[in-house]
Amino acid sequence: MHGLNPQQQAAIRHIDTPLLVLAGAGSGKTRVIVEKIVHLIDTKGLPARGIWAVTFTNKAAREMAERIGQRLPPERRRGLNISTFHTLGLNLIRRETRTMGLRPGFTVLDAEDSLNLIKSLLQQNEAAAGLLEPKEAQAQISKWKNDLLTADQALASCDDPVEAACASLYADYGRQLVACNALDFDDLIKRPVELLRDDPEARERWQHRVRYLLVDEYQDTNASQYELVRLLVGPMGRFTAVGDDHQSIYAWRGARPENLTHLQRDFPRLETIKLEQNYRSVNTVLTAANQLISNDPTTQPKNLWSAVGPGEGHRVLVCDTAEDEAERIATDILHRHFKDDTPYRSFAILFRGNHQARLLEQQLRKLSIPYVLTGGQSFFERAEVKDAMAYLRLMANPSDDAALLRIINTPRRGIGPTTLERLGQISRERHSHLAAAAQSITAEQRLDARVRHQLNQFFDWLEASRARMETEPAADALRRLLEEIDYFGYLREQESSAKAAERRWTNLQDWLEWTERIAVDSESGETLSLADLVQKMSLLGILDQKTRDQDDNAVRLLTLHGAKGLEFPHVFLSGMEEDLLPHQDCQEDERLAEERRLCFVGITRAQRSLTFTLTRRRRRYGQWRDVQPSRFLEEIEVDLLRWEGVGVKRSEAETRATAKEAMASIRAMLGKD
Repeated sequence: MHGLNPQQQAAIRHIDTPLLVLAGAGSGKTRVIVEKIVHLIDTKGLPARGIWAVTFTNKAAREMAERIGQRLPPERRRGLNISTFHTLGLNLIRRETRTMGLRPGFTVLDAEDSLNLIKSLLQQNEAAAGLLEPKEAQAQISKWKNDLLTADQALASCDDPVEAACASLYADYGRQLVACNALDFDDLIKRPVELLRDDPEARERWQHRVRYLLVDEYQDTNASQYELVRLLVGPMGRFTAVGDDHQSIYAWRGARPENLTHLQRDFPRLETIKLEQNYRSVNTVLTAANQLISNDPTTQPKNLWSAVGPGEGHRVLVCDTAEDEAERIATDILHRHFKDDTPYRSFAILFRGNHQARLLEQQLRKLSIPYVLTGGQSFFERAEVKDAMAYLRLMANPSDDAALLRIINTPRRGIGPTTLERLGQISRERHSHLAAAAQSITAEQRLDARVRHQLNQFFDWLEASRARMETEPAADALRRLLEEIDYFGYLREQESSAKAAERRWTNLQDWLEWTERIAVDSESGETLSLADLVQKMSLLGILDQKTRDQDDNAVRLLTLHGAKGLEFPHVFLSGMEEDLLPHQDCQEDERLAEERRLCFVGITRAQRSLTFTLTRRRRRYGQWRDVQPSRFLEEIEVDLLRWEGVGVKRSEAETRATAKEAMASIRAMLGKD
């Protein structure tokens, strides 16, 4: 354990009782998890297949697996399970498909497919449609699922007609998923929890399989993820949970930082170890972060420190308008790039909301500064990729209504909306999926001969294509299918230029090459079945976040939420104003505490220098409004901040000992012309 500090070593060696590692920002938590896995295998003799490590993103899981690969030879790590929560859930469902009442080849719906299904159900229920917005209904159903509520339980908890209508929609949505042999993203956690909770044999089977569990970013777990962990580790509590309540910033999507404290309730033998030594930032950055987060009474105290060096104070740039702010940031980056030979990749500009990026982009382009805006369209969200994926899904699961509706007229086949509406009615009456409805006696009776002929031709062709999938690699069969339907010709019809069509076709070829690569199981070397391949691809597509080559010499623009887990030598935290950070909708105690933690995350991304920027006035809803500095600046001691652009000389009041008095003086100066 060379190079590890005493607290890290203690966390690695501790295995006799449940363990919570409160890991401060930049404290080397990933290394601790990796070294603990090595310790469990090499020193404690635990088989790799009995060790499970779980995190929240594919990127984090890949990084963990790569580090393990550097520490252990293949034969020592074979069978090791490192994945996201949802991949763990999917793997469990695959092994328990029949136990859970699913048919082989089930489909995993992404958010768009789920939303389209909800829209379809609302179109069939005029009363509910008048009360519910599809996206809001989708979010509420997701919340209920993450809270492990059934549709009946949700209905019993409703207080008003809108919620009751949504609970009724939840029930219809669940029945339709069953008919389509489909799961949505939330089901990948909810369904395994229900199985382990209600089936003692399955619970014992999985607790025997999971000999030791390591969970990263535990503060981001929601109710269902917490329960999944509890059921997998059993009463013995063979686990290490690693988290940082100071970086809990996802309550808006169901994360519950209180899960860290619930561990003590559910596992009385729980031990806690704090990692407070930071390995990436200078001490002035950490001091500012410590001062800020000390105002959050909901988190456990930690005091970050570093041996990297003392560091300089942080600049606060006061600009007149948002346009001036963007210009000041861009020119400052350009100056430091040439003066100090600092690569553009060393700079990051962080902001609370995506709308702040537009002016920053304009100024960076104006000065020919290369940049990457994180959070653009995912590769898997491209229409051409989703079309091809829908064909593949339909090959694996003929019951997949969402896939069928996407491609039945892509390219056009003359099967119009009236026909699809009638099929939908037949499907509801028969409680079946659309393909079964189309080939039923009822369809023969209600559809005219021309429409039946078109449908029969389409489904006969689908069946022939499905048969080919059984005899040749999926990517090859899909290439042949796309040629048969002249998908490239369809793209040419859709696009205004041949170049744009070529670009989309190239995207599709790249996706097919990726399909070939992941069609082989990395452990066994065997080719995945079509159903397993489609499930794997669906999950990867849902979890995917667009990433760029980190070697690109470009400034990074990203939201504070998107910056979590990243680090940059020089950070600009823009829009440090009331109603931006903290956001105007987050002024209540709990939401304000999360905004403070969001600011903490932004500060701790900086390794060497940190610059705050704000404006005197900002245009909102077409009107100019005077703004005030963020209250979070007031929570950082004035000696750490160097204000620039205030417009008057610093008064004696600004140099007083407390940040509160200094902020009052600064506000007074900002009020002057």
